[in-house]
Parts: sequence; C-alpha cells; structure tokens
Amino acid sequence: MNTRQSLGRWGEALAADYLRSLGYSILEQNVHTPYGEIDLIARQEQPQTLVFVEVKTRRSPQFGLPEDAVNFRKQTHLLSAINHYLQQHPELQGDPRVDVIAIQRYHADQPPVITHFENAIS
Repeated sequence: MNTRQSLGRWGEALAADYLRSLGYSILEQNVHTPYGEIDLIARQEQPQTLVFVEVKTRRSPQFGLPEDAVNFRKQTHLLSAINHYLQQHPELQGDPRVDVIAIQRYHADQPPVITHFENAIS
C-alpha cells in the first residue's frame, strides 16, 4: 500500500469513528462496484437514513481543500456506484443521502480537522 492509500485508509477509519460518535452505525467500508468505490455506508437512525459517505483526506494545503476533490466527475461516479449498490441491496431501508467528510491534518503535532457535509450531493 502506498502513502496515498494509507492516508486514505487512515482518513476513512477516522471518519467511521467520527460517525459512530454521532450515533451512526457503519454498515460497510470500501465497497467496490463497477462504477467505483464507496468509502463508507452508514445508517442514521433518527431519521431513518442510509448514508453513503465520500471521505477525502489531505495532509497538505498544496492541492486545495479536501472537499474540493469531490468534483463533478467524482460525484457522477459516486452516484452511479450508489445506484448500483442500491439495486443489489433492495432489502436496505431508509432514505438515501450522500455526505462528504473532509479531513485535514497538516501538522502531526495537531489533531485533524474533520468537516462533515451532510447531503452534499443530490
């Protein structure tokens, strides 16, 4: 696993812990579809919502904010992946929602900054 992949996995684990702290249940992580990967699939109980989460992590401001990486092309692939997943899992209940969790950790001696964008893609 290269450095970028390990940073991404670290960010996804941090995002999953963050969502659990808010009362979400993590259903799946790193789901592969023909259209791309879904980082996290979670359930929020109140209201009953199935949450698909795209996680973006940055350790430098060189390439902009992490959420800026969720561009139109990424959104299109993500929505296609989610639609495919929902077709494969008709048993899942709850209204679907797409969130983005952006994580910045520019200095190792400082805690990461987590920004949660609910209903970021429709």
